[in-house]
Amino acid sequence: MAAGYLDILRARHAARLLTGTLVGRLPNGTAPIAIVLFTRAEGGSYALAGALAAVYGLGTAVGQPLLGRAVDLYGQPRVQLPAAVLSALGMTLLAVAGFGSLPLAYGAVALAGVATPPLEGGLRALWPSVLGSEDRVHRAYAMDAVAQEVMFTVGPLLVTLLVSLWSPAAALLVINAIGVLGALSVVLSAPSRTWRSAPREAHWLGALRSPGLLALLGSFFFVGLALGSITVAGVAYADDHGRDSVYGWLMAALGLGALIGGAVYGARQWSGPPERRLRVIVALLALGYLPLTLTPGVVAMTVLAGVAGVFLAPAIACSFIVVDRHAPRGTVTEAFSWLVTTFGVGAAAGTAVAGPAVELGGTAWSFAVAGAGGVAALLVLLATGRVLAAPGHSAVAVRGSENDRNGAVEPGFSSGHQA
Repeated sequence: MAAGYLDILRARHAARLLTGTLVGRLPNGTAPIAIVLFTRAEGGSYALAGALAAVYGLGTAVGQPLLGRAVDLYGQPRVQLPAAVLSALGMTLLAVAGFGSLPLAYGAVALAGVATPPLEGGLRALWPSVLGSEDRVHRAYAMDAVAQEVMFTVGPLLVTLLVSLWSPAAALLVINAIGVLGALSVVLSAPSRTWRSAPREAHWLGALRSPGLLALLGSFFFVGLALGSITVAGVAYADDHGRDSVYGWLMAALGLGALIGGAVYGARQWSGPPERRLRVIVALLALGYLPLTLTPGVVAMTVLAGVAGVFLAPAIACSFIVVDRHAPRGTVTEAFSWLVTTFGVGAAAGTAVAGPAVELGGTAWSFAVAGAGGVAALLVLLATGRVLAAPGHSAVAVRGSENDRNGAVEPGFSSGHQA
């Protein structure tokens, strides 16, 4: 299992790009919990915390595809680094100004969300030119998903540690400063500086003109909703048990489960259409979320959280392949950014719904939102099966990836983009 991942990490620039992207995405990955903890520390309600997290998520949803399209048109360094700095300034404004003015707080959070750099989509655009063969790129997608779970495991623990050592405001400042350094590491690398997207057909819809991509995004909206609701539900569960650290353990268990699932998934080669495989994985993901509504004791709940996370990374890794199969030519960063946007909108909806659910029906109701999201994600995939079964292009063998102007990709690699 480890040999395949080590082979990828030994490729020139691969470890730096993966690490820099993860560090650069740390502010985005920890923003919901950081905002919730900061709001609660300042005396705000769960409803206000959920609303602010939702504004951040919606801001990300607006900014990611726009910035992704800008990356496809103008390259990575000219977009990623300025965006990272602006996003960090937004969170800094929130930490310094607090809630003396609610419009200012909402504006600061919105700026941080809109300016979140599309590092995730940018990394997936770079993998073909860095790794070469199709098998290695697909394994990198799985490794990418696993590495994200490491971030989602370590991130909440880091935030809670910073909060316990200093304050929620200090946690916001430190996390976002680290994020800017991660983005800087990526954009100064040779692959990022030299990468250029393939020529694209002028169309106002961009990547969204692909029906298959729209179907996938519709499903993963509900996956994002489930994850967003768990953020608020986990904090409420920790409050019920009188210890803030319980939240960190629940999120760590969720991330650890996803890490294990993603590592196993990426260790083998899969046959058959990825769209069909994705339906099975999402069904298992939904099945794992439902028992969380039982809200047992801390030990049992931590175990359930770990089980619930097992199929998350495989679902994400498989979705990357589906995006690659359905994205129109020249829209690679934008297409992956739309996936991030879908998560952002879904997570925003989840946090917005879960907050009132806690106050109306208790913690179990907020976890029920997650279960409902998983079921809805599966239903969308089942309803759009025929669209997803017909990629908008043929995966024919070519001599190079559409993003590899220097011919670094080995002969026979399928670009996965419309000719």
